Amino acid sequence: MKKRLLLCIWIMTGVIAGCSSEKSHTNKVNIDKVEIVAPNVQGAGWDLTARAMQKTLTEEKIFTKPITVTNKVGGSGDVGWKYTKQKGGHVLAINSSLLITNNLLGHSKLTYKDFTPLATLASDWEVVVVSKESNIENAKQLMEQLKQDKKNFKIGVAPGLGNDDHLSFVQVSKAFGINPAELQFFVYENKEKIINALTNKQISAATMTLSEAEKQYKAGKIKILAVSAPKRLDRLPEIPTWKEQGINVIFQHWKGIMGPKDMTEEEVAYWDGVIKKMVESDSWKGILRERGWESFYKDSGESRGFLEESSGWYGGMVKFSN
Repeated sequence: MKKRLLLCIWIMTGVIAGCSSEKSHTNKVNIDKVEIVAPNVQGAGWDLTARAMQKTLTEEKIFTKPITVTNKVGGSGDVGWKYTKQKGGHVLAINSSLLITNNLLGHSKLTYKDFTPLATLASDWEVVVVSKESNIENAKQLMEQLKQDKKNFKIGVAPGLGNDDHLSFVQVSKAFGINPAELQFFVYENKEKIINALTNKQISAATMTLSEAEKQYKAGKIKILAVSAPKRLDRLPEIPTWKEQGINVIFQHWKGIMGPKDMTEEEVAYWDGVIKKMVESDSWKGILRERGWESFYKDSGESRGFLEESSGWYGGMVKFSN
């Protein structure tokens, strides 16, 4: 009887200790508000991603404390990322390939290693567009004109060289036998300014994500000549792929979320849990459908490996563009 009593006491002590340990682990993370930095203007891809997170976390009651989205514009993301780097674990920032390529191009001293990757969230497809009044009707015709008149054929890109909009077209040009270093890229602050430049015939074509182009396309302001997906998309089945027009290019544009470099293991584990719930929620899936984004979720550990792998790939692409 005495042995049984001692055994029960030992088991209960272990259970209580385990509960205390779990509570102690949770208490190490005390986040009473969140700031999500979108390093571009409202309505741009990074901003839309930040606000999608804000909406989902709030609606699904995954994070019940205040969430703000802050737009820090400039330096092709660099201004917002520098701001995030100096903050604590309650300040997160949206990222994309520019986090890698800004450094590769010598535009920034920051690298992905200066931050804590928390997740890769979603992806979009790249498109090339021309104004509605353009005499160019398809992607092959565009590339033929470009090949014959590289010096005068101006291509718009935003918010900076080295992003996926730019590099997707670099890859297309290379596949078509054009030296990307000879192309005339003109950099604009945002997509609205690119559309204005197209309308005013300041540029001949532009490269951007499908989600950024879709509204202008449906309003009849631009023509979308090709999408970088492996097959035509259900929501815009009339838009052909590069591949079916004889240019074997598939290019996916990704967006992720990160925090400052010195985040604790507990903070990373906390955000892993929060973001996993978010991407599995109905609200998030609804936003992906609405925006035409693809789910591209990777947790913190997987995202770190993805950034390391992507750094090598983008390094090769940047060499082709110079």
